[in-house]
Amino acid sequence: MTGPARENYREDVAGRANVEDTAELKAYYGDLERFEAAALWTVANKIEPWEPKSESQPVLWRYADLREPVLRSVELVSPEKAGRRVIYLNNPGRRDVAAAVGWLYSGLQVMKPGEVASAHQHSASALRFIMEGKGAYTIVDGHKMTLGENDFVLTPNGSWHEHGVEADGTHCIWQDGLDIPLVNALEANFYKVHPNMQQPVAYPVDDSSYAWGAPGLQPVGHDWTKDYSPLLKYEWEPTYEALTKYAKSTDGSPFDGVLMEYVNPKTGGPVMATIGASMQLLRPGEKTRAHRHTGSSIYQVAKGEGYSIIGGKRFDWKKRDIFCVPAWAFHEHGNASKSDDACLFCFNDLPVMRALGLYREEAFGENQGHQPVN
Repeated sequence: MTGPARENYREDVAGRANVEDTAELKAYYGDLERFEAAALWTVANKIEPWEPKSESQPVLWRYADLREPVLRSVELVSPEKAGRRVIYLNNPGRRDVAAAVGWLYSGLQVMKPGEVASAHQHSASALRFIMEGKGAYTIVDGHKMTLGENDFVLTPNGSWHEHGVEADGTHCIWQDGLDIPLVNALEANFYKVHPNMQQPVAYPVDDSSYAWGAPGLQPVGHDWTKDYSPLLKYEWEPTYEALTKYAKSTDGSPFDGVLMEYVNPKTGGPVMATIGASMQLLRPGEKTRAHRHTGSSIYQVAKGEGYSIIGGKRFDWKKRDIFCVPAWAFHEHGNASKSDDACLFCFNDLPVMRALGLYREEAFGENQGHQPVN
């Protein structure tokens, strides 16, 4: 007899499954297996844990380690053959689903001057955060956007999109972030290649930023009914300016410093239905308190250097490094500089947690026990 029924996860706690195996019960379990069935009490304590137990591990991916291998892929494979020339980040606990953490995928994509990747669409939502290079662009449903360092661009669920680098540009590297593992777990992923391989540019270049990029203002008569943000590109300069201005008027969060979320300017909600994103500023020498929450997060260092303590382990980071925080793992951040601020870009699955009523948050040292706190 095989399977979870043999393991019989028992807990000597009132209200939890605590059935002792007997020869008669083992025979009964074997009979159930013949009908593709099993007894809940043999697995109940495993599948209904007291609190989330992530299979993901905290990981720091150092850009200094990855940059050369990423650039080497340019000489080894072409976008035409590879589809997309990407080195993905493989969490040791999530290798079965190619996830960087939880149900989130991430990778580093590289393109050289003059290259264009084929246009395609998929059910997974995606984002790009530009790490280095000049001349990169993305086209999303006919909207072409020029991209610079630390710019954040959306390629939402179902949109036709393609990437390229202008002929007079340089080698460009950006981080991809997608919810591929989540969509695959829901068995809802579709993928299509554009029938013409490329799509026409149907609007003025950077029109999304011109129409929707002014803080606090919305264009009149602009009909936007899609469930993702009409502002497809969030530029670094106004983002950093907003953070520094906000820092003058707030002490910030004790857990995240000066934190601002990227939002859909039409709704005030997350930029996409399944992926949220934020940028946070840590003042010189600032150290945050530890907390944990449901949902998984992937961080990229946009500016400065510092450290994060995740699940009791310290990770020292600097610009362009990437690290992950698994669900329900205690984490805190610190700015190592006494004179300059540090900024962390983050994307996460918190919109899913909130939409499904699954979001929970807890400060270190408060309410720890068997059951998670609402």
